[in-house]
Amino acid sequence: MKMKPVTLEKIAEVTGGAFFGPRFSRKDRITGVTTDSREVEPGNLFVCIKGARVDGHNFAEKAAASGAVCRLSERRLDDGCPYILVDDTLKALRDLAAYYRSLFQIPVIGIIGSVGKTTAKELTAAVLLREKCVLKTHANLNNEIGVPLTLLNLREEHEAAVVEMGISDFGEMRILAEMVRPDIVVMTSIGYCHLEKLGDLKGVLRAKSEVFEFTEPDSVAILNGDDENLRGLDTGTNVVTYGLGENNDYRAENLESLGFKGISCDIVGPDMRIFALIPAFGSHIAYGALAAAAVGRTLGISPENILRGLADYHPVGGRANVSYTDLVTIIDDTYNANPNSMAAAVRSLSSLRAIGQAQGKRIAILGDMKELGADSAALHRSIGRLAAEVGIDLVVAIGDDAGNIADGCAEKGGNAVYLRRKEELYPYLKRLIQKGDVVLVKASHSMEFSEIVEKLKAL
Repeated sequence: MKMKPVTLEKIAEVTGGAFFGPRFSRKDRITGVTTDSREVEPGNLFVCIKGARVDGHNFAEKAAASGAVCRLSERRLDDGCPYILVDDTLKALRDLAAYYRSLFQIPVIGIIGSVGKTTAKELTAAVLLREKCVLKTHANLNNEIGVPLTLLNLREEHEAAVVEMGISDFGEMRILAEMVRPDIVVMTSIGYCHLEKLGDLKGVLRAKSEVFEFTEPDSVAILNGDDENLRGLDTGTNVVTYGLGENNDYRAENLESLGFKGISCDIVGPDMRIFALIPAFGSHIAYGALAAAAVGRTLGISPENILRGLADYHPVGGRANVSYTDLVTIIDDTYNANPNSMAAAVRSLSSLRAIGQAQGKRIAILGDMKELGADSAALHRSIGRLAAEVGIDLVVAIGDDAGNIADGCAEKGGNAVYLRRKEELYPYLKRLIQKGDVVLVKASHSMEFSEIVEKLKAL
């Protein structure tokens, strides 16, 4: 599949850039856009992004040699190949994405929130794929580079797009939403994340709500009605709610954890009732399933295909992925963490013994949760207290802030070990882990706890 045709002349126009190259090249069309010179294919536009560690301008010549028909650049290039000179390549990429998105008259679903965005995105796409050709955000490319690249992957065949949108500061959602202009907005939750910049939950809500500056009155906001910060939110759109509470438009009844097999529940909506099995670990997955069902019905997907789509779901990397070795069961939830998602993971781990899926110890290897600001110590300590209260057999807390997790666990009489660095854990793994144990591994992405998962798999 290739892009809708966009000429270099049009790209220069929408980005406010100056074209350099043979005049006849102005009518050349691009077939794809990339910021990675290793991924350049013939016909691509290569965007030179100056990052913290790598400057894409240093690869402009290589991109041309690999077949890029043009480059977006902030500085003059002297290799004789076509390029468009702009003041800011990142802004130019956004401007191009906004223009390209305007070429499509298809429903675009924006997924936002503090917890569960990627899960909701994957479940929503799985439901829509039952009846439509769908573009979805790849992996976790949900920032100011990932979102425009996602939009620029739209093709003639697509009938819907599901775009994840992640932020960490005020104004960032405004930048993303101006490109995406979602017809449907799913807000998963308002939680304790990026508090160093956003301050408190009211600040998180205010930052996320910037999206509604770029929605139309007839668009739809699908909100987690169990979240008191979202309940009654004035979005200026049509509102649909979902959650476990009986007053939600879409709700889950008879929710049952099946442990590693997933969850089951009745999903009840205004014109549907289905018995759903979602093959993913953790009862909190029900929220993503409900959001997906609400999007599906809003777009006319049949209840039968919603049921089938939910059953198609597979967790993506580092998000409650369950794997087995001869010795241990590993719950890899290492992609990221904040107090809300950490608490949900700990509760899910605690439930396993009750349904006979944890014959050995339930061990939680927990690390720092970043960007929590002044409340960081208290929020870490609350996770330790929770782990003790729900009966986790052993907490291994690792990191500069994670000592508070160990302290909180000890306060409630729990069993906790504190280590400052993950490398200190490895010599003791064989002593800590015994056959039949279930081990949850979770921390903020920058802690790189996926390394611990690999060490566990090698035991």
